[in-house]
Amino acid sequence: MAIAALSLVGLFVALYLTLYKLGVIGELRCAVGSCEAVNTSPWATLLGYPVAAWGLGFYLTALALSLAGVQERWADSIGVSVGLVAMSAWGVLFSGWLTYLELFVIDAICIWCVVSACIVTLIFILSVLDLRDMRGAPLREHAES
Repeated sequence: MAIAALSLVGLFVALYLTLYKLGVIGELRCAVGSCEAVNTSPWATLLGYPVAAWGLGFYLTALALSLAGVQERWADSIGVSVGLVAMSAWGVLFSGWLTYLELFVIDAICIWCVVSACIVTLIFILSVLDLRDMRGAPLREHAES
C-alpha cells in the first residue's frame, strides 16, 4: 500500500506538470528553483509528448500494479513484484538522466521534478524490499513445515 500511496502522490505531481505543459495552468508555483525554465526547455518533451505525461503513465501503471499486488488473487504472485522492480528501476534511471539534464544542460532545477525523482526512488526501494520478501517467503514457509 505504501507504493500505491507514493504512486498517487507522484500521479498528482505529474498531472500538475502535464497540465502546465499543455497550457491548462498558466504559471507553475515553485518555491525553489526554476520550474518554468525546466518545463519549457526542449528537454521537457519526449517523442512528441510532455515528459510529465510520460510520468503520468508511469505512476498510473505503478498504482495499478501496486493495487493488484494487494488483491488476494495476486498477493502471492512474484510477477507483480518483479514488474514493480523493473519498472521503478527504469524510472530511477530516467529520473537520473532528467536530473543530469537539469543540472548540466538546462542549468535550472525544478523542485517538482526533484520530488518526482525522490518518489520514484522510494518506489524502487520499496519494490526491491517487497521482491526480497517474496523470494524469501517460500523458504520461510518450507523451513516452518
